[in-house]
Order: sequence, then C-alpha cells, then structure tokens
Amino acid sequence: MRGTGRVRSAVLWDALRTVLDRIAPESGPSDVVDVGGGTGGFAVPLAELGHRVTVVDSSPDALAALERRAAESGVTVRSFQGDAVDLPDLLGPAAADLVLCHSVLEYVDDPGAAMAALTGTVRPGGSVSLLVAGQVAAALHRAVSGHFDDARRVLTDTSGRWGEGDRMPRRFTRETLSSLVRGAGLRVAELHGVRIFADLVPSGLVDSDADSAEALIALESVAAVHPVLRDLATQLHLVADKAGPVRP
Repeated sequence: MRGTGRVRSAVLWDALRTVLDRIAPESGPSDVVDVGGGTGGFAVPLAELGHRVTVVDSSPDALAALERRAAESGVTVRSFQGDAVDLPDLLGPAAADLVLCHSVLEYVDDPGAAMAALTGTVRPGGSVSLLVAGQVAAALHRAVSGHFDDARRVLTDTSGRWGEGDRMPRRFTRETLSSLVRGAGLRVAELHGVRIFADLVPSGLVDSDADSAEALIALESVAAVHPVLRDLATQLHLVADKAGPVRP
C-alpha cells in the first residue's frame, strides 16, 4: 500500500499490532473475527501474519472476493454470511481473542445489540477494535466546503447527520462511542484518531512525494493520541478490553 492509502491506514495498523502483542505476547497466533470484513482488507494481511481469521459479512459478493483474495495470497480465511447480531449463532460464545468491527456500527439498526454480540464473541482478556465515523470531523469538513448550515446540523443532531441527503446513518463522538462500549460491559483501553490531517491534505502531495507521505504518517501517529486533535479525526478508533485473564 502506497501514498494516501498507506497514510490513512498506518495509525490503525500500528494500533492493531500493539493490541495483538498485548493480548497474546508469547502464545502464538490469535483467533481474530472481522465483522463486516468484506473483501479482506484486514483479514488477509492478518492471516498472512499467521493469525486464524474469520470474516462475517452480509454481502455474498464481498465474501466471494475475500475467498479469491485469500487464495491469491496463499492463506486460509474462514467466512460466514451474516450481520454483527448473528455472531452468537454463527460462532458461539468466546470465539475470538480479538474482534474487529470497523465501519459497521454506523449502519446497524441497534448499536447496543451489536455491541452485546461483539462482547459475547470476545474471550475474557481479549479486545474489541471499533472504527467509526467521527461526528466532529463531519462538521469540520462540511464547514470547510462552505456548507455552514450542514456543519451546524451535524453538531446538533443526535445521530450526527447533516440532513436527508446525508448517506451516513450515524456518527459518533468520543463520548457516545465510549458510553456504548461501557454499556456493553467492556473497558475503554485506547482511543485513537484516524485520518486527522490525511483527509485535509491534497492526495497528490503524498502520492507523488514519499518523504511527504512519511512525514504525514509521523504527524498522524502523534496526533492520533492527542487529547484534542483525536476528536477531529474522520474516524475514531477505540480498543475495548474484556475483563479476565489473558489466555496462557
């Protein structure tokens, strides 16, 4: 992955590697479930690292593409068609050391029910990785584009939407996402901002200049945990831990 794509994903991948090292530092491969994992953007690289990965996604086309991608990479990734709330029936309880749920909670009918399913799927001592659209960033981006009324509506709407034409059903703030996690019985372990500056910088700048891309990644890494700047990120990444001993 190069240029803009690498910049936008660098912070998230660093966080995931840290989580995997923490929950299973010396015990070998982890069991990872990727909810809404689609074509395997995270699942296949994780499988290439040696982890046992399962993808649950509602799209049969995406799962077919995942199968092809995994085969081309020479790895095995299990897959099931279903939604987040189907996890208990599909996988049973305590099936994973790490559960990924990226860009899913914005679209589900009941985020609380989805979180309950994620909590039931992760083992004691394991973690859940959540990636969601940020409400504050949406207001900033609408304002920068000159849509000032939209920006105001994003900030005052309970779902963080700017109007009927907004294709995003729901956005989150640090507070609303943390509350959802705690309500499911998980502990907020880490919170990162993803794509704080990357979506404001012309893509041509980082696509054509490797030094600029590296400098922007370094900036994003520092800003990701800044107590003010992280709330301005296009996406919020929260790592939630389930109480209990880390597996031996």
